[in-house]
This record gives sequence, C-alpha cells and structure tokens, in this order.
Amino acid sequence: MPETPQAIDVAALDADLLAQTAIAVREVGSVLRERFGEVVRYQSREELMRALAVNDDTALDTLRPRLTRLRPNAGWVEEELDGGALPPGEWWVVDPAEGNVNHLHALPEWAVTATLVRENQPVLTVVHLPLTGETYTALTGAGAHLDGRPLHVSPTADLGLSIVATSQARPDEDEKVVRRVGSSITAMLFDALVVRTAVPATLHLTNVAAGRIDAFWQFSGARADLLPGALLVTEAGGRISDAQGRPWTPQSESFLAAAPGVHAQAVATLSR
Repeated sequence: MPETPQAIDVAALDADLLAQTAIAVREVGSVLRERFGEVVRYQSREELMRALAVNDDTALDTLRPRLTRLRPNAGWVEEELDGGALPPGEWWVVDPAEGNVNHLHALPEWAVTATLVRENQPVLTVVHLPLTGETYTALTGAGAHLDGRPLHVSPTADLGLSIVATSQARPDEDEKVVRRVGSSITAMLFDALVVRTAVPATLHLTNVAAGRIDAFWQFSGARADLLPGALLVTEAGGRISDAQGRPWTPQSESFLAAAPGVHAQAVATLSR
C-alpha cells in the first residue's frame, strides 16, 4: 500500500529534524572537547558527583535551548539514570555527556546523545563522539548511518567467533543485579570469542550497529543509555530484546542487542 502524502510529509520533516539535531549535538561536543584532557583526582564521592554535574550542566546550557527551538512542544528528559515508560507525546531523551566519568578521567570513551521519542518509540537519534568527530544517526525506517555511510550489523552466525560486550548500568547497583552481571560475564567467557566490559553502553551499541561487535547485553539500565543504541542497532538490521529473548521496552529488567545470526545463541547463554 503506497504511503499517504501525510506520512511522506512526516518522514521528510523527521529527516530534516535529524539533520538539525546532529548540528546541535556537534556543537555540544565542541564545548565538552574544550573541557577534556586533564586528569583530576577527587577526594570524595560528593566531590566527583559535583564535577559530573558541572559537565552535564555546561553541555545542557548549549543543547537544551537548541533542541527546544527545534521541537518546542516536546517534553524533556535529562536524568540519565531514569527508566520506564514516558507519558504520551514527544520527548527529548538526552545524555549531554554520555560516559561523563570517563571524560573526567581523561579517557576517550564518551559521547553526546539526543533521541526524540514519540509515543514511547524512538524516532530519531544522534550519537556524536567529539574526540573522533564521528556522528552516528538513525531515523525510523530510513536506516542507521555513520557520517552519512549506511551501517549494517555483523553477519556472524557463531557466538564462538563473536566479540561481545556488556556495561555497568549505574554505580551502587543492587546486589542481585551485580551478581547476575558477574554470572553472565562468566557464561559469555565460555561461549564467546572475546568479552569486553566498559562504560558507556551507547558506545558498545554503536559498535554493534557498525558490525564491529556482535552482541551487547546489560542488566538494569536507563532510557538515555539504551534508546539511542536500540534505534541504531534496529535500523542497522540487528535484533533487540531482553536477555530472555522477549520484546524489549524501557521497563524491561535486561537488554540484548545482537546480530541476527547470534541473537538466539546469546539468549541461550544469558539464560543459563
């Protein structure tokens, strides 16, 4: 059935919105890049948390007004540890300094992300890596791209030949979740070729979308961690579920993104 003119108009508007969002996210990346490079040691958790907040606030001062101008009626979610469903309508889900703790420790694994969610479905996303200049984008129904080049997940069909990855959802996680993470890593060490563990989740998911990594899983999680990568991987041809293979939603207690050829094997390993 052919698309209606209204559907075509919405798609064209979303494509233009994606381009404008990418410009805004890159501007924020430049701001954070100027603050990057010096290793600072903090004497307490409180001091570290204040430094993280300063980074976030500095980035948001640039990002929020730009995205608000693009979509004035959209809601705004900036708490990176929040999870669960959103109210009806459109929402910006952003992480102005994804991998913020890495940024403060002069580690290169950090990014700026912005995702537009419409009726609890991610519509478009931008993930920008300021140190490399790379920008990952995805638009529902239009594919995933890295600097304009189409992305495709890995064709690997054997978990034993796969590089897989996981990430810590948050500090001070519940003991049950921590033990589940540990047992899942042990299981993957037996079944996969190589297991990578690091934060942030979004950067692992860009690698799944680009076919560099074959699967990523995480227990617990947050919208800002997982929504950008979920859309990137889906649009790159990957499969998204919870760790038991059931449909994933922001309310799910686990997350799995994988190349189609290894998804079922990853579910079997994580379900042991």
